[in-house]
Amino acid sequence: MIPRYATPSMTAVWSDEARWSAALRVELAVLDAQAATGEVPADAVAVIRAKAKVDVARINELERTTDHDVVAFVNQLAESVGPEGRWIHHGLTSSDVVDTALALQMRDAAALIDAGLSTLLSTIIRRAREERDTIMIGRTHGMHAEPTTMGAKMANWAFEVARARERITLAAAEAATGKISGPVGTYSQISPEIERVALAALGLRADQASTQIVQRDRHAAFVAAIAIAGGTLERIATEIRHLQRSEVDEMREPFRTGQAGSSAMPQKRNPIKSERIAGLARLLRGYAAAAMENQPLWHERDISHSSAERILLPDATSLLAFMVESLNGVIDGAEIRREQMRRNLDAGLGLYGASRLLTALVDAGVQRDVAYRQVQNVSAHARERLMHLQAAVVQDREINSVLSTEKLREIFDERGATQHAGLLVDRLTQLD
Repeated sequence: MIPRYATPSMTAVWSDEARWSAALRVELAVLDAQAATGEVPADAVAVIRAKAKVDVARINELERTTDHDVVAFVNQLAESVGPEGRWIHHGLTSSDVVDTALALQMRDAAALIDAGLSTLLSTIIRRAREERDTIMIGRTHGMHAEPTTMGAKMANWAFEVARARERITLAAAEAATGKISGPVGTYSQISPEIERVALAALGLRADQASTQIVQRDRHAAFVAAIAIAGGTLERIATEIRHLQRSEVDEMREPFRTGQAGSSAMPQKRNPIKSERIAGLARLLRGYAAAAMENQPLWHERDISHSSAERILLPDATSLLAFMVESLNGVIDGAEIRREQMRRNLDAGLGLYGASRLLTALVDAGVQRDVAYRQVQNVSAHARERLMHLQAAVVQDREINSVLSTEKLREIFDERGATQHAGLLVDRLTQLD
């Protein structure tokens, strides 16, 4: 991932140093298990543990000759150890090390994502509680609908982020699967007991029936969960973008001193962080598609998945971590414009009361199709004449003869429409 969209902690997880250090952990876990069974001399393993060091530059140098990174890695380790180095990679195939080390990296990446989502969730919950009773107009199809609250809107975000977090947790747990089962997964040169002991030491589950590799449905599910989480962040970011539009102006991204919105228009204050999140989410969906393409490999394996994974796994996890951190900053510092929400609600001419008016007429005994036509007509009349709908209803004899003045006041009191909205915020205790 390019530095612009990467976090230092996630970059460290996917560095060459981290990759080969994870591979060394796998080799050592296998050697410990082999020493315990007497398959490898225990004193040799002790020497290997003391001397084995990863040298990325030397691995890269050797790979220019071997054209095989794992062979270069094993040879470099052996060089760093001396004669006892011959026991390194004893009975293993490359994917025993590569796939098991990759599982360790994915687990580390998932832990960073989980921490970020936890922070984001806490921020959204806090802001939702702050805006629990802040009334605003709800919108469907981009048009005024019924009143809602900012708190209810943010509660909706929080529960979706919580689901994204749970989805990634489950997928990451499944992806934390290794294999130490040899060239085609049949334990031809290494015993199932070695696999059990080594993977237990690494905190990984063992693939129940591997081939030369861990099957890629697990990796596909992990990246799909990441892409779905990206879609959640994009949905929230898109909402923020719409609320910051000049014609709406109900919520604004934080804007620091010295920040510029446009090179040509100094007055601009654009929702650039939310727009960036929306753009990066598109990449995540592309990575999910590539991860799914990696599933149908030939026979016990081919290598077509490898090149794609070297890009998509670091990039997908890095992008999501960056997006989560960015959105957290947006929501944490967002300016909620309550007065503008009030102005926009009032500018709707009370048309938000139309659905409650329809229900009241039906409750009063009017046939629904008749009531619907009556409300539709009086709403059109109010809109055309820029009248408040309640005033237009007062002038409408058909409706006025059925509903009392007191009932009309109740219908057009937005507090009645949002009387249960606070419940959505109160339900956030389920996430505490």
